[in-house]
Order: sequence, then C-alpha cells, then structure tokens
Amino acid sequence: MRGATAAHPTGYERLRNPRLNKGTAFTEAERRAYGLEGLLPPAVTKIELQVARRHAEIANLDNDLLKYLVLTDLQARNETLFYAVLMSDPATYLPLVYTPTVGEACQKFAHIYREARGMYLPLTARGRLRELLGHWPEKDVRFIVVTDGERILGLGDLGAGGMGIPIGKLALYTACAGVPPQYCLPVVLDVGTNNTVLLEDPFYLGLRQNRVRGAEYTEFVDEFVAAVQALYPKCCIQWEDFANLNAVPILARYRDKVCTYNDDIQGTAGVALAGILAASRITGTKLTDQRLLFLGGGSAGTGIAELISLAMAREGLDIAEARQRNALFDINGLLVSSRTDLADFQKPFAQDRPPIGTFVEAVKALRPTAIIGVSAVPKLFTHEIIEAMAAINERPIIFPYSNPTSRSECSAEEAYRWSEGRAIFASGSPFLPVEIAGKHFVPGQGNNVYIFPAMGMAIFATEATRVTEDMFITAAQAVAEQVTEADLATGLIYPPQSRILEASLHVAERVAIEIFDSGLARVTRPDDVGALIRAKAYKPVYPE
Repeated sequence: MRGATAAHPTGYERLRNPRLNKGTAFTEAERRAYGLEGLLPPAVTKIELQVARRHAEIANLDNDLLKYLVLTDLQARNETLFYAVLMSDPATYLPLVYTPTVGEACQKFAHIYREARGMYLPLTARGRLRELLGHWPEKDVRFIVVTDGERILGLGDLGAGGMGIPIGKLALYTACAGVPPQYCLPVVLDVGTNNTVLLEDPFYLGLRQNRVRGAEYTEFVDEFVAAVQALYPKCCIQWEDFANLNAVPILARYRDKVCTYNDDIQGTAGVALAGILAASRITGTKLTDQRLLFLGGGSAGTGIAELISLAMAREGLDIAEARQRNALFDINGLLVSSRTDLADFQKPFAQDRPPIGTFVEAVKALRPTAIIGVSAVPKLFTHEIIEAMAAINERPIIFPYSNPTSRSECSAEEAYRWSEGRAIFASGSPFLPVEIAGKHFVPGQGNNVYIFPAMGMAIFATEATRVTEDMFITAAQAVAEQVTEADLATGLIYPPQSRILEASLHVAERVAIEIFDSGLARVTRPDDVGALIRAKAYKPVYPE
C-alpha cells in the first residue's frame, strides 16, 4: 500500500480533499491503494451516475437557496463532481450558483456560513496583506475576483457577505469557459460596512465598523494590488460590485499598470453591446443607427455607453457624435450639460438640451431605439414607458439589466404584453418563456456570463499583460455572431445557456487573437489559437 504523502494522502484525508476526492467513483484498486476500504459503500459508481444522483437530489428540493447550499457543499467536498454537475446542465444550474440565487445567499451569508473558502483581507491587517495572501495554498494564482461588498448586485452594502459573489463568479469561469479552478482565488477586502442591520447582527462575520473612505481606503487597495503583483505576477484582478465612488477610480488607477478589469463596468458593457448587435440584426439596422437611453447613470451605465460609443467609432462614427447617441438618466433627471452635479466620468455623455425630469419624457424627446435599465430599482420601466417605446419603434429594444430578478426594471411578460409582442427583450436575470396571443417568446438573458468567463479563458491561455476595451468589443462581436436566425425568430438575442461552454470557447478564441494581435501575450503565438484554448480548458474528469 502506498504511504501517505502531501501529494498522495490516504484514508479520510483523501476523502476530505475536494480536488482529489472521487467519492463512490474510487475503483477497488484505488480503495486498496489509498486505504479507503471500509470507508465507502462497496459499490463503485461512474461519475455519470454520481451526476444523476445529484440531479435527483436537487430536483427534489423546492427552495433555490437549499439547492445553492447543496451545490456549495458539493464544491467543498468533491470539486470535480461539482463542475460535472454544473457543466451537464448549465441552463439549470447557473441561476442556482450565481444570479439570482447568489443574491439571497449573500444577504444570508452569516446565517448559512459553513466553511472557509477564499481569502478575507480585513482593514485591521494593513501592512500584512502580502503575508495573509501567502497563506493561500496555491502558489500560481491567475485570477482573483475581489469585492469590498459595498454594492452587491442591486442589494447594496452586504459587507463580508459579499464573498458569495467572487466565489460564484469564479465557479462560472470554470463551468462556462474551462478555466482550471486551481488558478482561481475569491477575495473580500473588508473595510467595514455601513449596513446597520449587519452591524447589529450577532452572526455577522465581518469587521464591526463603518466603512473607511479617502486616503486610508486607497492605500489599502494599493497594498492589496502590490501584494498580488509580488506573489502572483501572472494574475488578473477582476473588480466586482464596488460602489461607483470607488469602482471608477480603481479601474482608472490600475488599468494601464496591471492586468485588470471591472466586470460591472466592462463585462456588463460587453454583454450589452452583444445584445445591441444581435438586436440590430432583427431590426435590419446598423449599430451606428442606434440611439440608446440608459436608466441609471453610474459606472455600469457609463461603462456600457462608452463601449458602445467606441464600437460605433470603429464603424466610422465620430466619437463625440457616438457618445451623444448614448444618453443617460439618473435620479436627478437626464444628464444634460447644464447640470452641476455630474461626475467626470458622466460628463462625456451630457446632452446639450434643456433638463428633462421624467424618464417617459426623455423617451418621447430623445426617441431612442433602445432603453437599458441599470438602476437597481424594480418596475421603473412602466406600462407608459414601454408603450412610448413601441409608439416610436416597430421593434423597441428593452433591456432591464438590473440584478437580481427582484430588481429588474420590468418583467419579460410586461415588456412583451405592453409592446403588443414587438419588444426585443433581454434582462440581467432569467425570466421564463412567455405566450402572448398564441406566440411563443424566449426572453434573452443579458448576463455577463457570456463575457467574463471567456475573457478569463483568453487571458489564461495567452498570459495577457493587460485588458483593453478592444478585447471587450471583440468579445461582444463574438457573442453576437453565434446567435442563429432560429434564435432571433423567437426573440432570443444571446446564445442559449445550454451551450455556454461552446459559446465561451469561441469568444475566448476571438479575444485571444486580439491579445496576440495587440502584442499583449506572454506566450508564443501558436498556428492554431483555437487549439490552444481547447487544450487549456478544464474538463470535469477524475484524475487517474
């Protein structure tokens, strides 16, 4: 019998190592070799049967949070089987491990916490972040998804409970695009919380103090980035669910210095651009013909507007004119040049026109071809607004992108019914198909899952040194070109999630080519970039 070593643990130690554990799939020979005889039921089962068992268990649960917990427990116990389950039916499982279910999991994080996962870097560890990061067992980290928990989805400040987001995002890196999980690290920067409910909750697991701001916050983030660069020089940092006042400056501070991007700003922009490109095929128009009006003027809205403007400029439109085709509306009305409350990142999109105080008035005045909701406030796309869009456009484009489902600006049924079935619809979280007047509509889900996992796979395969806006435009084009005419006929403007891996590998290949063309790769360019991507992709099979 082989002796136990760190690389080859035996007995319960092996069963409790999620990367090595096969559960009932250990063969009789392996059970003898690893001292597992008697520790498992005698039947040896294939992974396919294990997946079927998990399908049956989860299908019998009537609560999505319970399903989330079963899956996260499986991830902690048997990583290969966890990804085999997710990848066997992504359309069913992605909404359970990420939006919308992850929102509830973050809200209840302290009450459902089970075991350690990821890294928690508290403000109290200032000056020691490199030491703390060094406690992570993997020494070649390629991706960190990091949040400070201040703006989790549309749910607000959840403090340390925001860890559910990095964990979920990185699971999708693997399940949707094949990024090997051992290279992924979820991180929370705990700088306090202003959520009084959490601060008064005896179960809360984060620092019990209000959030720090200003120089103290910036220095803490600087120390984190420096620690990552020192320990993991090939690592890409993805910023996730930071409030606008920090998200925009952080991206501006680091984007030209390290390999980094903000998914809320750039990933959301990429998936929105993909949706507009696909919708343009339905309307028979060009991207440069579109006029967009955003409900929400923060980092997500301006990020989408800027990427679409850059894509319009690539098609021949002057960049200033392109930005004027992307108007934004926030709590104080339309962003116009006479307003004195605009942040620098909003000013390029200010309209040179009189103020407009209501969104429906903005729709009637600007006559947009598309409205995009990134407000995190539900039901703001009212009957009157959808009707106004339908009066202006034969096929109005309606994108309520706020997550989770409870924050969506309108439902799929509302958009289709109020537009008499003419809306081109996509939302941030999933909605069920809709039947109206005998016609079947399949709502698209404009989820960043079409962008960031593929971006991650391209960066992983090429060891890219930077992330650029052109990479997101390329990703958006690669998503949109995979939507078939049959998909468009049902109103679907994104590839079906049932084939998300195939779609993501295609996007990753296109982005990787962009990385090589831009001279940003650390590896030698192969003759077949697609083959490089496929060779690097993780497969949920047990190690021999």
